Amino acid sequence: MEVLLHQIDAFADAPFTGNPAAVMPLPQWLPDDVLQQVAAENNLAETAFYTALLPPHAGRAPTDDPAVHLRWFTPEHEIDLCGHATMATAAQILEDIHPGADRAHFFTRSGWLTVERTDDDEYVLDLPALPSVDVVPDPALVAATGVRPLRALTGQDEVLVLASEAEVRAARPNVAAFPALPRGVVLTAPGDTADFVSRFFKPGAVPEDPVTGSAHAQLVPLWARDLGRADLTARQLSARGGRLRCTLAGDRVLLVGRCHRYLDGVVTLADPV
Repeated sequence: MEVLLHQIDAFADAPFTGNPAAVMPLPQWLPDDVLQQVAAENNLAETAFYTALLPPHAGRAPTDDPAVHLRWFTPEHEIDLCGHATMATAAQILEDIHPGADRAHFFTRSGWLTVERTDDDEYVLDLPALPSVDVVPDPALVAATGVRPLRALTGQDEVLVLASEAEVRAARPNVAAFPALPRGVVLTAPGDTADFVSRFFKPGAVPEDPVTGSAHAQLVPLWARDLGRADLTARQLSARGGRLRCTLAGDRVLLVGRCHRYLDGVVTLADPV
């Protein structure tokens, strides 16, 4: 069987920036081991697989706009939430399949997610706001990151708040020395040309993520509280780099960015048994 593959850069101001995701529409779900092998072969931070077949427990989509069942796989395992691959999937659906629509819904492990396309061809990703709790910095984690945090928080990810953008840029973590973690480590600080900046690290095939939408679901509530306003600008300081406009809207986080398509291709797989 042949399966389409689209590689799309999300949160990208220009080609070769932002975070690349593989987007693969499926006529039906393939076995999980096949999905995992494909994701490993793609070797991107995430591969997004989706079908138009909603599971019975999904219930009704929030509106009558296009709705699909979406799953995300890293090269190693399936994950619960991925922002940039959701935005990339929305771009593919709204450009290729439903060009007359401006909103798409996704049933996922994190519930229903929505992406809207604006008149300026930007995409607005709606994610659940994720909490953080202040903790005493883990000495092993601090040693592995090689930074001097002003503050440490835990939640979906471990967050270390630094004093300046320069310190975030200069950090050279030893990811292999990280202690066991549920997910990843975020270094963040006030920005020079944005409200806040960040970098995201985790052990695995892609040790530094270029632009991490799901991490901003945790960072935006933190910085909105500290800065005293809901509308923020953010930059992720990876080598590729990415810019985001962010809004804390009650218990949701809205992330705004652009998408750039890099390639369209076809993957040949064995026919399902």
